[in-house]
Amino acid sequence: MTIPACTGEPHPPLPERPLVSGDVRERAARMLAAAGDPARLAILELLAERELCVTDLVAMTGDAMPTVSHRLRVLRAERLVRARRERKHVFYALADAHVLDLLRTILHHAAERGR
Repeated sequence: MTIPACTGEPHPPLPERPLVSGDVRERAARMLAAAGDPARLAILELLAERELCVTDLVAMTGDAMPTVSHRLRVLRAERLVRARRERKHVFYALADAHVLDLLRTILHHAAERGR
């Protein structure tokens, strides 16, 4: 594959760099890594529908309680999900609308057929 050479035509101005600080970029990379595991991504998909307790997530994924709990800890540590305790149950939900938007965008993009 050959990359076409620049024609010498004027280019639009380049964006100022950096767009975000290195710390923000690092946090974003950790968030993407946490969401990048297929099993954790499946949990995020389930939580996109509604708030669920750990027991519900265990039943829906078919995974063991310690496995689901560990996955939730990873997602919570990166601020992708939030937890709420109600008596003996802990309920999980997506952290906010940004996470839902990110999840929808990446899943739609992955589902596209194309190049």
